[in-house]
Amino acid sequence: MAKILVVDDSPTEIHVLQTILEKNGHEVVVADSGEAGIEKAKETMPDLVLMDVRMVKISGLEALEKIKSYNPAIPIIIMTAYSSVETAVDALKKGAYDYLTKPLDFDKLRNTIERATEHTR
Repeated sequence: MAKILVVDDSPTEIHVLQTILEKNGHEVVVADSGEAGIEKAKETMPDLVLMDVRMVKISGLEALEKIKSYNPAIPIIIMTAYSSVETAVDALKKGAYDYLTKPLDFDKLRNTIERATEHTR
């Protein structure tokens, strides 16, 4: 399966996603901020990044741009509880693979991860 970096400033969200992803056979690396997410993406070279939009200091969209600047091939799935058309369009323009709204539909998340990581198998 894939190595997935989960970036979210909510410990609860991280725990839930880590548990679900590991049960599906993925290796999970976590970061609790945009800054930590950028560093972990460089250090661990994940197959995919799953990142929240709203975080303190560096937003998910800013972190997306920074990660894409040095690794344009990495699929990044953006998640948010505050969905808007503008944010979705902005995320996709900046290179997001997909944009999912919280609470996450775990079947949709699993399918999106499978599509995004097909090249790693």
